[in-house]
Formats: sequence, C-alpha cells, structure tokens
Amino acid sequence: MKANQEQRVRKDIRKALSYKKQVSAKESKRRGKALRELVPHACHEAWQVQERRNDAIDLLSKQDEGRAQELVPIRKERMAASPFAFFRGAAVIMANDLARTPSTGIRVQACGDAHVANFGLFHSPERKLIFDITDFDETEIAPWEWDVKRLGASLEICGRERGFDSKVRRAIVKTAAEAYREAMREFARMGTLDVWYAHMDADELYERMAHKASKSERKEAEELLDKARSKNSARAIKKLTEVVDGELRIVNEPPLIVPLREIVRQYSGMDVPDPDMHERERITARLLSHYRKNLPDDRRRLIGQYRGVDIARKVVGVGSVGLQAWIVVMEGAAEKDHLVLQIKEARDSVLAPFVGKNAGDTPGQRVVKGQKAMQIASDVLLGWTELPGKDGTPRSYYVRQLWDGKGSADLDEIGEDALEALAGACGWTLAHAHARTGDRFAIAGYLGKGDGFDHALVRFAQSYADQNERDYQAFLESLR
Repeated sequence: MKANQEQRVRKDIRKALSYKKQVSAKESKRRGKALRELVPHACHEAWQVQERRNDAIDLLSKQDEGRAQELVPIRKERMAASPFAFFRGAAVIMANDLARTPSTGIRVQACGDAHVANFGLFHSPERKLIFDITDFDETEIAPWEWDVKRLGASLEICGRERGFDSKVRRAIVKTAAEAYREAMREFARMGTLDVWYAHMDADELYERMAHKASKSERKEAEELLDKARSKNSARAIKKLTEVVDGELRIVNEPPLIVPLREIVRQYSGMDVPDPDMHERERITARLLSHYRKNLPDDRRRLIGQYRGVDIARKVVGVGSVGLQAWIVVMEGAAEKDHLVLQIKEARDSVLAPFVGKNAGDTPGQRVVKGQKAMQIASDVLLGWTELPGKDGTPRSYYVRQLWDGKGSADLDEIGEDALEALAGACGWTLAHAHARTGDRFAIAGYLGKGDGFDHALVRFAQSYADQNERDYQAFLESLR
C-alpha cells in the first residue's frame, strides 16, 4: 500500500513540474509537504557504505581514459594535496554515492559539482560584480538534494582542513542548509520574474563576510573584490603573453601552458618552423568557426571584430586536468584591444548514468544551457563548439572568456566567521539556481519552517567527510 502511495505522490510531483499542465503553487506546495511522510527529513542524514559500492579508485581511473596522458600525473598530484583537493576532483565518486541516497524525486537543473570552491565572483554584462555558481561541467537535470549534500560535505571537509573544531563545523554546515531552506521559502512567495531577477552582488557578499569579521579579515575581503574587478583580458594578456618580433605570443611554460607551435614540434619530432601570423590566424579562425555559428547574431557580430593571433593548451582546475583546454588570444582593431577566450572540453556529466541525458545535446551544449539556466547573468561570449579529435571523432567543447571579473575566497586561509558567512551565501545562491529551474513551491513545502532538514544535512556532511577521508587514503595508497 505504501509503495502505491509513494508512486502516486511521485507521479503528482512530475505533473507539478510539467509545463504542459499548470499546477497551482498552493497545490504544488501541498504535494511537497506530503513527501515528508514518504521521505522524512531524517532519512537524509544517513550515509554508510552501500553493498556493492563501486570502487572509488576504479571510478577515477576510468576518467583518465581519453585524457592527455602526459597530464594525468598532474591531476593525481593536485588531488593528492589534501582531502579537500581530492574531494574537488572526485565528483564522479560522490555522484555514484548520491544516487544511492534517499530522494524526493523533485528535479532541478543541478550544478552536479556544487562544492564551496565552485562559487565565486564574476562580471555581469552590465559590468557589475556578482556572486554565483561558477562551474557547470557536471550540470544535469537531477534531484535538488544532491547539490545541497555536496555543498554541505565540502564545507565540513574544508572546515576540517582549516582545523576548525566540530562545533564550528556544524554551525557552518547548518548555516548553509538554513540559508538554502529560508531562501527557497522566500522564492516560493515571489513571482516568477522576481525570482529570475533576484541576485547577490559583491557588496552584499562583502556585508555578509564582514559582519562579524576582524579588521584584517575585512581587509582581505576588500582585496578579494579589488582583485576580481581587475581580473580581465587585459590582465590575462599581461600575465600570459609576450611580444616576439613585434607580435603578441603566448608564453611557453610547460607543462601548464604550451603553445600550439610547441605541441606540433613535440608530436612531429622535428624542429618545425613557427607558423607566421597569418597562418596562426587561419588555424585559430578554423577552430572558432563552429563556435561563431552557434552564437546569437549580436554576439557573432561582436566576436567577428576580433582576429585570433595565438593559441595554447592551458591546464586548469583539479578534476579537469588532462581534458583538452585551450586559450586563444585575440586582437581587435584598436590598440591594446585584446580578448582571451578559453575553449574547454566537455564530457557527459557524472550524473548522467543515474538521471539520463538529453540525446539531442552535445556535452558542450549541455554545459552552456545549464549555465544560462542557473546563473543570473552568464558570460556574453558563452557558447559551444566541436573540434575533431586525433581519430577524427568530434570532441565537444564550450567557450567563454578566460577571465572576466573572476574571484573566489581563499579557502586555504579563510577564518571561521568568514567561512560561515560564505556558507550562507552559497546556500542562498544554490536555492536561487534551483528555484529558477525547478518547482520551488514543492521544495519549499518539503523543507517547511522547521530545521529538521538542516540537522540532517549536518550529520550527513560529517559522515560523508569521513568517507572522503577513507577514499583519500585509498587514493594515496594507489599512488604508492
């Protein structure tokens, strides 16, 4: 009987999420509240190794397939730095684990890798510094709880790494859960357009972080904002390029930055001449041609005013190391009018085996669509493309500006109060992304006024942080 009841409730939720048949906010909220009987808040706190749990190290090893093998050791080295670094690069492990945890069945456009280091600052098209999710490589339509649990676990792991005691860590994780719950309840009282336009800017983030901060911490927050404001293509040009024979060239700093000319030399085994300016422009134009076609007309006109002058492979991130990632330096007609684009390989989301994927989208399209759905304002040059791989099979990529007001908190130095404030900002931001893309009324109804879910998340985060440490030790052992 209970199984039939659960099936009926889940069917009602799917109807509530359907655009073909509108369900009132009141009814959707009622259905969300009814889910508490089937999926109590307390059931989210449990984590224990499931029977037939996939071996964590095998999952990571499978991800090395198709990567630049000379860069895989760098990925492993970065993940070996600490339990938190390992957690950042191990989204595939947690995705496998989350798929075995209780779920309400309410789906949203999930980030898929919503750890605390994937929230940060960037410029909106109006050149306003805003705070939002910044990484969408794993985005997919999936249960909202998965994102919240990954955020909570990351805060617990980060707090352990900073040496905070258990009471402080519990408060930090609870702040994130409470911020998510209260924000979702607030969004459920707002109109759809009001939810869509809601955002958190840099000034609001500063107020949150400076509220209980010391003088030195407030100074650090101010420096973070100043640094983010100045992080743009002009700064990238200064850091990543040099002038050779009157031409702008990307510096060669192997293995992290390797210009295409050097890669050609390595694979050919010959001291081939460096292509001249016109040849490099031709190669770059060919690489970006499909990207341009996929842009809206106004953005296509914008990018058409630049010409590519050099291209290089650039290692980025932790979990992404070894995937194809390129930077392209472009010049406009005016003096010192530069643009630096990043072309980054996209693969299927780690969530896809458990929730399915849109067969009509390439991985690059999935990333771009997910980012535009979740963020308040995405990069104006965000787009996707495909490039041929070594065997001729197309590889999927997404394209964006390399730096455009990019900034994030220094989690290696962050204090207790600052991390708690950041946790609250992340909780609000994640709720906003989910409210934009899912049934905010049902989620709000399920969460309710009480703090039952908040406490469940705290306990889950503690248990999963323990699991992460066990997996991390197994990873270090595999390296030995």
